[in-house]
Amino acid sequence: MKKNLYLTFSLNNYLYGIDTAYVEEIFNLPDLTTIPELPHGIIGFVNLREKILPVLDLNLKLGYLSPDYRLSDSIVVLKSEELQLGILVNQIHEIREISLEEIATELNEQRELVVDEQRNIINGVAHFPDEVLILNHPNNWFYVDETQQIVSLQNYLQQDIVDNSHVDELQTYDSEFSLLQKSIFCPNATLEERKVFKQRADNLRLSTKTQDFKNFKTLAVITLNDHLFGIDLEMVREFTDIYHVTPIPCCPSHIVGNMNLRGEILTLVDLRGLLLNVLPKGVIVGSKAMVIEVEGIVAGVIVEEIYDVMFSLNLQKVTAIPITINSINAQFCQGAAPYQEKIMSILDIPKIFLKGGLIVDEAV
Repeated sequence: MKKNLYLTFSLNNYLYGIDTAYVEEIFNLPDLTTIPELPHGIIGFVNLREKILPVLDLNLKLGYLSPDYRLSDSIVVLKSEELQLGILVNQIHEIREISLEEIATELNEQRELVVDEQRNIINGVAHFPDEVLILNHPNNWFYVDETQQIVSLQNYLQQDIVDNSHVDELQTYDSEFSLLQKSIFCPNATLEERKVFKQRADNLRLSTKTQDFKNFKTLAVITLNDHLFGIDLEMVREFTDIYHVTPIPCCPSHIVGNMNLRGEILTLVDLRGLLLNVLPKGVIVGSKAMVIEVEGIVAGVIVEEIYDVMFSLNLQKVTAIPITINSINAQFCQGAAPYQEKIMSILDIPKIFLKGGLIVDEAV
């Protein structure tokens, strides 16, 4: 049974999933350039490294009311043959493995799709302990005339990008676009919130000419004992809920037990003792595990909270672990980096599993 990976996120109290094959990157909601008479659902544009990106509010496209935008919202950048698109989401969750057989195309009465645009966007529903609405290929979300209108606006704004200029200060000479500089994104935001939105937009505007993308790494960000840790996403196979765990006799305390993950026996590991020198807390049913695969070793690592599943880290910002964070075993970290006004420690997963004294093999 072939399974695809789906990025899950919440929006307006609904849980959605989209194939990770369409996902390029994720970042915090920035200030947007707003223009009158945008295509339905498009709430503005952002200058993403000198390329204009349209941003869609799925709430509007699906026929729902859109709540006020918040600093905690995120943008998921999607790629398709016709259009690169950002979608606004309230919270990013884990990546899940879902097979096509697990996606029901017939929805229940509560999820009846009464609007044509809903049928274009939602492909079906996957039933887990919770319900995940599966999104269609992004190419299906817009009618041809809508796509043409979005592309036309993109091209117009693209022509007005000038080095070191701000996307909301674009020079516009056509009276038809005279309201560009007068439109305000998120008018109910406080002054401090506006400053944060603005700073995020400034950071995203950095030219590709001044960045070496070989110096970027995509991380998953989790917490253990209220400490933030980043893990190279290439070594993260998926995130999963923890259910029935079978203890393993005569094992070290960091080996929690075995769990059946869709027919595969997965050994659960608690890294808190190794990284933080604290006693294992045990596992709570319904909590999360991060499935790690490194050099043939597959294990589930208990996580307390998943902050981010696709954080793009500039490796030039990685520094040594600050001496003020003396509770972390630095020998198993590659360094530290800023993450949302906090400090994140970057785990050296190969070293942890190959040289950390963790016995995760046939002998366990």
